[in-house]
Amino acid sequence: MDASKRPRAIAGVTMLALVSVLTLSSCGTIDAWSETGSAEEKKLAGRVRVDGSSTVAPLSTAAAQFYAMEQPKVKVTVGTSGTGGGFKKFCAGETDIADASRVIKDTEKAACEKNNVKHDELSIANDALTVVVNKNVHWVDCLSTEQLKKIWKPGSEITNWQQVDPKFPDEPLKLFGPDTDSGTFDYFTKAINGKEGASRTDYRSTADDNDTVRGVSRSRSAMGYFGFSYFEGNQSNLKSLMINDGDGCVVPSISSVQNGTYKPLSRPLFIYPTTKALKRPEVEDFIEYFVEHHEQITASTQFIPLNSEQEDKLEADLKRLKKAAG
Repeated sequence: MDASKRPRAIAGVTMLALVSVLTLSSCGTIDAWSETGSAEEKKLAGRVRVDGSSTVAPLSTAAAQFYAMEQPKVKVTVGTSGTGGGFKKFCAGETDIADASRVIKDTEKAACEKNNVKHDELSIANDALTVVVNKNVHWVDCLSTEQLKKIWKPGSEITNWQQVDPKFPDEPLKLFGPDTDSGTFDYFTKAINGKEGASRTDYRSTADDNDTVRGVSRSRSAMGYFGFSYFEGNQSNLKSLMINDGDGCVVPSISSVQNGTYKPLSRPLFIYPTTKALKRPEVEDFIEYFVEHHEQITASTQFIPLNSEQEDKLEADLKRLKKAAG
């Protein structure tokens, strides 16, 4: 993506600002506000309301923080109601942009249509759903998708590691994961159990992935799952497991996601702006900024960049949106 067409401020962001982005991203609703900006840009004002996936929120928060450096009078708020909760607000006309860790469902499309909320879809990064255990777990490095299904399927009675594999020790298995409003929950259950929403219910569910981080970090025999960036930011306390989908054990990584070998737990991440909101200059400009700098934003938040084919599509999608906005 050629970002040289417009003078942007992201290159001057300090490490302190990057740390601030990652810290703020776990705090619910964030107001990005800065007193600095580029004099070369036309100054805009207004509010951009973003809500949805807790996985995508760090990306939108970083974009908001960086954008505030050149448009300090545009206030971007980022909420974390989960993908499902975010679409409820979005289709009710309460927000300008929905963060989503999965594509919009037909039922959600119908809700948007009912309220005349037209929208567009932009894929801005990739993610690897990462299965994690405590850093001190030494008996497992890789699990097959069949073993994961055995653990997480509806009605599963697996409560001990030895029930997963007789070679594993006689240790209780404590499970942590996202709640049912989460796009991560939807994606994981479909990929592993074959049906979206199909899951055992007797696990510690949460709307905040940081709760899963803490739960697994504090329990020697726990397991959980969430987006790749949460593992990247907590490697000192967590261990990621390789996944075997029948072609051997594959580690979640940038390369394995981009080349398609990390199956079936790699996924794209999305933002959904409303067509109506894009007619407001501050929303159009923020979306343009987000897309132009998606690579830097992705790197600063430890997500996985788009591959070349996805890059081409995103560039084409941005041109289409700008043309439609007039």
